[in-house]
Amino acid sequence: MLDNVIGWVKKLTEVGVGIIALAVVVQIIFGNQAAFLPGDVIARLTEIITALGSANLVGLIAAGLLYKIFTK
Repeated sequence: MLDNVIGWVKKLTEVGVGIIALAVVVQIIFGNQAAFLPGDVIARLTEIITALGSANLVGLIAAGLLYKIFTK
């Protein structure tokens, strides 16, 4: 049962990463005013990366954990 739940979580994470990547590509092609995007995806990702960078060691650990999660 737990393996089933973990499998679903992994699949949902993969779908989420794919959607984010698609949104970035769409925004690069069509610009900030793409009608089917809910906002400025690239600016939001930049804010997240900046926040992780300003957190010094904690941000580095968080980035490492996120990398480990997404490459697993």
